[in-house]
Amino acid sequence: MTDSNSRTKGKKRRHPLRWVAALLILILAGWLFLQWQLWGIQVTVTRVPVHGLPEGVEDLRIVQISDLHGHEYGEDSKDLLALVAEQEPDLIAVTGDLIDQESQLELVPALARGLSAIAPTYYVTGNHEWACADVSQLKGVLAECGVTVLTNQYTVLERGGDRVVLAGVDDPNGYADQKTPEELYGEIQEQDGGLCTILLAHRNDRFEEYAAAGYDLVISGHAHGGIIRLPFTDGLLGTNRRFFPTWTAGVYTLGDSTLFVSRGLGNNTVPFPGFRLFNRPDLAVLELTAEGAP
Repeated sequence: MTDSNSRTKGKKRRHPLRWVAALLILILAGWLFLQWQLWGIQVTVTRVPVHGLPEGVEDLRIVQISDLHGHEYGEDSKDLLALVAEQEPDLIAVTGDLIDQESQLELVPALARGLSAIAPTYYVTGNHEWACADVSQLKGVLAECGVTVLTNQYTVLERGGDRVVLAGVDDPNGYADQKTPEELYGEIQEQDGGLCTILLAHRNDRFEEYAAAGYDLVISGHAHGGIIRLPFTDGLLGTNRRFFPTWTAGVYTLGDSTLFVSRGLGNNTVPFPGFRLFNRPDLAVLELTAEGAP
């Protein structure tokens, strides 16, 4: 026969197990939430106003791949490629930082072939490629797999009877004597003056330079959405390790120029590797429009 005191003691002894179970569930939920924040791709579709956009290019649909940093979404990037194909892009813009390490070059061919099979694909370098890899080798692999590499160059796109310029510049981490964005814009004006100009350039924080040169639309990455996105901010921490950066995600304007910035698809490198909060990986889809253009 047990008395009431012993029953009470038995119940008290079981309470710590309940607390441990609750703590483990809480830790698991937190870990799953963090994994979702790190790798749960968010597709963002944005109407982007572009100064001087001709009628035939209205509604041009661009999927942007940026700041992948060597990550594979599925074997041979099949999950990412399937998601890109679902967006039915007219063209794909790869705006740098595909890889972080030279060993990751082996991941590039499958992704490059897959993207170029979906839509015409264009690439410009980011700062990380110059820091970790043989850039000429990387560009060669991309070109062999059907990607157009824009090395301080431009091409003219035709759609609906109208034409626009698509230009691309190497990251400033590249050769010191490379052609400047201003010089490239001058060439465009000499040979194809009067056309709406779209620039692929990795670094968002050079928007003032690109706007002053005269580009109508700049498509960039690099900012990683400000790492941690808090209400009423443009992110908490910049890739330059400064607090409260600007031009980190979405649409911005200066004069007649528009900037679009992707939050990127890979891990961030600050404040420590593999961290995002309220800032999921971003598969950006741009729909160009003349409506509301600066």
